[in-house]
Amino acid sequence: MVSTVHLGGRRYRVVRPAKAPRFAGLYEGRLGAQFCLDKETAAMFALAWGLAARSPHTIVCLPLRRAELPTHHVWGRPLDLVLLHRRLAFPPSRWKQVRSRLGTGRPHTVVLPDDAWPVRSVADHQRVWHQEFRDHLRWDIAADTLVLTGSREAFELEADQVRALAEECPAHRARTPGTHCCAEISMGRIRRHPDQRRPYAELHADYSQ
Repeated sequence: MVSTVHLGGRRYRVVRPAKAPRFAGLYEGRLGAQFCLDKETAAMFALAWGLAARSPHTIVCLPLRRAELPTHHVWGRPLDLVLLHRRLAFPPSRWKQVRSRLGTGRPHTVVLPDDAWPVRSVADHQRVWHQEFRDHLRWDIAADTLVLTGSREAFELEADQVRALAEECPAHRARTPGTHCCAEISMGRIRRHPDQRRPYAELHADYSQ
């Protein structure tokens, strides 16, 4: 569903799933955020990730607080998830106002290319350790929502882990029931070059069903 919100002289395009995730739990944690998800939510998460990387004028929202919460992993208050391109220059503090104006939205079909979740080279990932590197994901907690902001490069550097949650974890769990399958998505600057305003954290996504 697509909603257009006018606020403070700006127009924001917000995309949400037509059907909210059935099972999910996203919580603020000691090291960042913990995310429990099943096969359906993992697919939604991957689609949202690919869309945010390629849509610099769109806010992508997953309304996770409406989902059935996992009973075996509860760390704190549940959160929604918002992904957006840094080119939008959207302050997370404005999200509460935008969310309150979404309405029902209008149906819209999004089609992403097969390369929306690329596997980046080792050299690309090594650049993250350089002090001058700036393409990290920025994270904020606002209005019961984890807001992740980044460039296409920032989203693509973590895209392979997101894709694996949706494509590899279900098969892995089918072959070996009960085994652990997860993604550890970096948020903020690495610990070697800390940023006091946005410290390094991780979004730990745990495939739970």
